[in-house]
Amino acid sequence: MSLRLKPLLPHGLFGRAALILILPVVVIQLIVATIFIQRHFEGVTRQMSDSIAIEIRHLLDEVTKEPGIAAAQHRAAEIGAALELQVALPGRAVPAADSREYWDWSGRVVIDTLRSRLPELQVVDLTSDSRAVQAWFATPHGEMEVLLDRRRVSASNPHQLLVLMMLASALMTAVAYVFLRNQLTPITRLARAAEAFGKGQTVPYRPRGATEVRAAGNAFLDMRARIERQIETRTMMLSGVSHDLRTPLTRMKLALSLMPEDEETAALGRDVQQMERMVDEFLAFARGDAMEEAAPVDPVALLREVAAMASLNGRAVTVGALDWPGGQIRLRDQAVRRALENLIGNAQRYGQKIEVSLSTTDRALRFVVEDDGPGIAKEQREEAIQPFRRLDVARDPNMGAGVGLGLSIAADVARSHGGALRLLDSERLGGLRAELSLAR
Repeated sequence: MSLRLKPLLPHGLFGRAALILILPVVVIQLIVATIFIQRHFEGVTRQMSDSIAIEIRHLLDEVTKEPGIAAAQHRAAEIGAALELQVALPGRAVPAADSREYWDWSGRVVIDTLRSRLPELQVVDLTSDSRAVQAWFATPHGEMEVLLDRRRVSASNPHQLLVLMMLASALMTAVAYVFLRNQLTPITRLARAAEAFGKGQTVPYRPRGATEVRAAGNAFLDMRARIERQIETRTMMLSGVSHDLRTPLTRMKLALSLMPEDEETAALGRDVQQMERMVDEFLAFARGDAMEEAAPVDPVALLREVAAMASLNGRAVTVGALDWPGGQIRLRDQAVRRALENLIGNAQRYGQKIEVSLSTTDRALRFVVEDDGPGIAKEQREEAIQPFRRLDVARDPNMGAGVGLGLSIAADVARSHGGALRLLDSERLGGLRAELSLAR
């Protein structure tokens, strides 16, 4: 049963807190209404109806004693005036059955009480006039109609109490809603700041709210500051190492350029170029996209530019479906370009047909790169994304000029944008399908 109700329950903290607040109020109202109205008001109504039944019993006894219709009418009028009852003998046509409104709870008690105390009762009408009770009784002189004020047989309208209860509950719920919103707003702001930081964005945040929420907010700010310092320190360190390595590499390139060209110097030149590419990859992996600010970018234009540039440097890249409603999205342009270049470069290295496409959902933007190469086995895909990991020679996305960082850089870019890199089988081309998902 709980599993069936779970999809119907609110998923947000505010909705659940409101449910916890409102549900007890509603339950208490139902309990109070049931106990108070059914027991108290029905008990009072029964006592008042008993009193009227005694008066009508006296009226019926006196009318029955009279020998003729004229005397009975005179006696009925006399007693009715004394008891504040409007009596008609004979009365109007008797209705077919008792009548009351379906919501008239006390009316049911009135009818039941009068019938139990007065066997002569034929019909009770509580609908013709909501402020009166009309009843018909069988007498030796014909049907007698009795009309009396409804307030004499039932307490004041109990629904007024319900209305007051509902109004008071609504007022208290509104007040509680305001206080609840003030308490939950700081939590919502903390969640937004954490979500933005997960996407690589730093938004202003100041801890507010209850003591526990402030403590969580301060802990988040400390964590964010430590992570930013670590990223900055790592970037500066790798930048320094890269700079220090580039200097001797430059001297080696200069020395090689002055040496006579032969197979040995050509091999040394290729080694120097590979070392330069390795340094560049190390620096790109260490830097990630921490040094770049997010800015509005047209993803369609970005994908077309990367595909066109890759086509000039390698095998042709086909641009497939572009499912994008138009407009721009905030992301780090250079970081996403670097990730796409790595994915397309891997596809060009192992496939003959390469196709890129773009798809969107309500929460994500997905760049897709497919090829017809040998692909990557399912059990090796997680390992392929790890830094400095190499696969077998059949399909190593980082084989050759790289050092095992191509997919790692793409995965890091995706995570910094609140997304992920997924490696799947390409159903269309038969090779690898790489999905670079970025949060919208």
